Amino acid sequence: MEPQTTCKNNPDPKEIILNSFSKVFGDSNGIRFFFAPGRVNLIGEHTDYNGGHVFPCALNLGTYAGIRTRTDSIIRLYSVNFEKDGIIEADCSKDLVSSPNYKWANYPLGIVQTFRLRGMTIPTGFDIVFYGTIPNGSGLSSSASIEVLTGYCLKMIYGFDVSSQDLALIGQYSENHFNGMNCGIMDQFASAFGKKDHAIFLDTATLQYEHVPVKLDGYKLLIANTNKKHELTTSAYNDRRRESEEALRLLQTVVDIKSLGELDEETFSNYSSVLKDDVIFRRARHAVSENQRTIKAVKALNNNDLVTFGRLMNESHISLDRDYEVTCEELNILAEAQWRSEGVLGARMTGGGFGGCTVSIVKDEAVENFKKTVGENYLKKIGYEATFYTVEIGGGPRVI
Repeated sequence: MEPQTTCKNNPDPKEIILNSFSKVFGDSNGIRFFFAPGRVNLIGEHTDYNGGHVFPCALNLGTYAGIRTRTDSIIRLYSVNFEKDGIIEADCSKDLVSSPNYKWANYPLGIVQTFRLRGMTIPTGFDIVFYGTIPNGSGLSSSASIEVLTGYCLKMIYGFDVSSQDLALIGQYSENHFNGMNCGIMDQFASAFGKKDHAIFLDTATLQYEHVPVKLDGYKLLIANTNKKHELTTSAYNDRRRESEEALRLLQTVVDIKSLGELDEETFSNYSSVLKDDVIFRRARHAVSENQRTIKAVKALNNNDLVTFGRLMNESHISLDRDYEVTCEELNILAEAQWRSEGVLGARMTGGGFGGCTVSIVKDEAVENFKKTVGENYLKKIGYEATFYTVEIGGGPRVI
């Protein structure tokens, strides 16, 4: 489960939180406001846990919070997006364990517990209201957004000495161990390290990164939501990770590597005969080729070659469909319609897959026709509408 719902076009998130805080907690005196972004991955999918490169950027969509400390140890959490769930309570003086009763609040509570495990005991409880503008189940990392946001709130409210990298690693650990999602580092890193108008070229094996300017002169970044929600913790995501690990184990019998990301395509070809199972072979081929595509794509962007960048996006989707098998009918219909649409440089699924969104680069003057033709094609074939968002690349967590 991801912890937001549909994107709402409300004018002021602070007003929404203020009103909700007063309504559910009696008043809004003394609250502080924070924000952390969601992310879209431009290229480099399912490479983060394979020791490869990723290229995400933070979005202007994300999660907002209003928080106020208490004098006891009780934590009270409320989400504007999940009003029917009411106030969810926990006690920060005790070890927290993931529970179905916590529902969406497992994400922020997992952060509290991870801080605790790292020796940073929360000295008092707090009341907190969340409001998210990330479409639920879209694959734009609402979970990472709320995790990084919670960690940032705790840092700022209680004065913990944690870096942006700490926030990312705490978020990943929490999602892995508290929420049972065996994700890599990309989503939390993108939220924690977001920089306006830049994407993050991250080597997930070393956590070395570079902020790369994204110059889309004459083009827009568009996200198309299939409106088929993905539930990664109950999908084949963890299976893909196990299959990749099996490929690595077999390749390590013939070549000295620590991750699939260390291989280029030629080296992989030289040693891939050890992968007798076709499924295992294709999983590894995607991890290797996608990593190399990401490196080439960033080089193209640095050379202002958006055409090559777009072509590599298309190739990424095809590999995710045929080799990694994490797309679905809805994603493929959207991507294929976008490839045929005038003014589109590239389009691909983004996120874990099995639903969620595509990301595309579309010429300014083609945007409206793009939405119309791709939307009509999708509605005709699937029977319900896709939702389109023209997004901007935003910054990381901040006080608002």
